[in-house]
Amino acid sequence: MKDISFVAVQERIGYHFKDITHLETALTHASLSDHRSKSNERQEFLGDAVLGLVVCEHLFRLLAESLEGDLTKVKSHAVSRQVCAEISIELKLHEALRLGKGMGPASTLPGSVSAAVLESIIGAIYLDGGLAPAQAFILRHLGPRIHESLQGGHQHNFKSVLQQTLVSLHMTPPIYMILDEKGPDHAKCFEIAVLSGDRRFTSCWGASKKAGEQAAAQSALRELGVIALDERGIEVARPLARVKPDPSAGK
Repeated sequence: MKDISFVAVQERIGYHFKDITHLETALTHASLSDHRSKSNERQEFLGDAVLGLVVCEHLFRLLAESLEGDLTKVKSHAVSRQVCAEISIELKLHEALRLGKGMGPASTLPGSVSAAVLESIIGAIYLDGGLAPAQAFILRHLGPRIHESLQGGHQHNFKSVLQQTLVSLHMTPPIYMILDEKGPDHAKCFEIAVLSGDRRFTSCWGASKKAGEQAAAQSALRELGVIALDERGIEVARPLARVKPDPSAGK
């Protein structure tokens, strides 16, 4: 592998190594190494643990009202082999992987190999720069997928969180109102707003009534300050003790 390839990989992942041997090891498959301890398998092991820690902490802070079982479900999806393989392929890490004879071209590698490369890269970043750059790399690539999953209604119920939030703030339980609908019968979209007493939160559109209600509930949580952006521009949940009800909200 030529040095120029190391440069290209570092540009793709958005991290430049102080010790390039960490990257070299991350890109060395066991089929090429004369001893498996010199391949990327050990860094894959470490990277898997770092990935799990970062995602668990992110979900713990983001979904402050969710139970352990719900957090586990979201985490399992976020760090799945399929998701890791997709990110690895998007970054073209499999193309930079150094392989032994008989492994075939990079384009034919199984998804498990591509996923392993991503985890070994995470391990390499952690060894080279510590947790902060590894966390930044993980959330840069996994963060949007986690949020897309949540916004699509997978594993997390914003309506349930909103219900609990309004009760905690001594506000009227939510009512979901359909304001408008568009499209043919087989593909209708719905504009839905949440009402709590005399207060109406910003409406949202959804590809179904259920999706519209989830989006409207999420929007209401933003307006209440339960969901806010942190310094990285990532949505996180705030403790309810810091959230104040609107003085004009209906009781």
